[in-house]
Amino acid sequence: MGYTVDALAQVLGPVAVAALHREQPLPALRATEGSSDPVAVLCRLFALGSAVRRELLDAALPRLGSAGLLRLGLVADGDGNGDDDDGVLVAACDLRPYATERELWWVVSDRSEMASGGPLPTDHVLGIGGASTTLARWAPRPRVERALDIGTGSGVQVLHLAGHAAHVVATDLSERALEFARFTLALNGVDAELRAGSLLEPVAGEQFDLVVSNPPFVITPRRTGVPLYEYRDGGRAGDALVEGLVRGLREHLRPGGTAQLLANWELRAGEDWTEHVGAWFAGTGLDAWVVQREEQDVADYAETWTGDGGHQPGSAGFEELYAAWLDDFAERGVERLGFGVVTVRRPRTGREPWLDLMDVRGPVASPLGPAVLAGLEARTWLAEHGDDELLDTPWQVADDVTEDRIGRPGDPDPQVIQVRQGGGLRRTVRLDTLAAGLVGACDGELTARQLCSGLAVLTEQPAHQVERAVLPTLRELVKDGLLR
Repeated sequence: MGYTVDALAQVLGPVAVAALHREQPLPALRATEGSSDPVAVLCRLFALGSAVRRELLDAALPRLGSAGLLRLGLVADGDGNGDDDDGVLVAACDLRPYATERELWWVVSDRSEMASGGPLPTDHVLGIGGASTTLARWAPRPRVERALDIGTGSGVQVLHLAGHAAHVVATDLSERALEFARFTLALNGVDAELRAGSLLEPVAGEQFDLVVSNPPFVITPRRTGVPLYEYRDGGRAGDALVEGLVRGLREHLRPGGTAQLLANWELRAGEDWTEHVGAWFAGTGLDAWVVQREEQDVADYAETWTGDGGHQPGSAGFEELYAAWLDDFAERGVERLGFGVVTVRRPRTGREPWLDLMDVRGPVASPLGPAVLAGLEARTWLAEHGDDELLDTPWQVADDVTEDRIGRPGDPDPQVIQVRQGGGLRRTVRLDTLAAGLVGACDGELTARQLCSGLAVLTEQPAHQVERAVLPTLRELVKDGLLR
């Protein structure tokens, strides 16, 4: 019936769409009120949680009709008296379109807090959320034989994996989530093997080329009265679940295989996040690239996740739950919480693994998967090649890189020279004079060593001294794709 992302955007308009992203339904309700347009009717029913008259559904879905929706269990009596003939129906689930530039899908899940109008049950099955879309945008997408989705929920990541993996396995502890995933996959004609069990347990002894996971990473107090939501809480204290998952990945990755997951980590006073997270990978033999995207204080974190379950400020129980989070963090000395994306790869050989931990808070390209894949390859190349090979390679400035020169008006020389990446992680790297000269001459013709020899003549320095000076910046620019 044309129930697509683009059609919804046209029916709702930009103001209502933006409001929905903030979990505010009123503009969308106003935009669709009184409309018999099939897309507006389905939006009110499945996305906004409104009661809809049967005749509107019969007109919007002339083959299935309201009777067919009832038979499928997609809707229920809107008056709550069990009489299906009252003429008003409400959705029994959330069913909405989801799209990339090339694909159009529909995802089925439990009704959102916005649609249900109250706190979520602890067995709630999440649909399309901020975390799932973040993982989908960041995930590298090489063509692979076997892929695994850990904690699949309603099956969002499987939809993406099916486009570039010959065989997909997905696990979840929640049988209810797996039922929603089966429905989502059937609705979209996607095949995958769904298995019940916790994290990696259902795939014991198996290996994969690509693993993705939006795990239950939320750090929740272990206190009586604090609801434990299956979709976000894995039953372990602190960030132990994510650390354990990271440590268990190597035996499930084929040589050269890649895994990516979202994570939270907790930090105590004076603790550097790179030391805390970096310790997760000790002894794993995995290459690891972690990008911290956000850091919250304990109060901000507590407010976020207390509200996520539907307990809004002023509602019953909000203050008690808020206090439980703050008490738990205070007792364990936690001061801040980090959020980021963890990407690991099992080396193809027995070399020493590399570790790169970086803080990137600003906007990044979307989708970022191609840049992540290129970054993995570049970091692996650097780990497998020494300084001589780096210098003996001709490098070229990537097409999306620009240069800024900043100085005082009238000064002959700039005070700051930096290169800026337009895509990928949108890195900005400050250059000294030698590095700026090297980058300015990188056109893919001469090697870095040859360019250093030219700079040595211009600056009247020994060539080996110029090489030593530019090598750290050269590595930095290569690993994130500013030089290729």
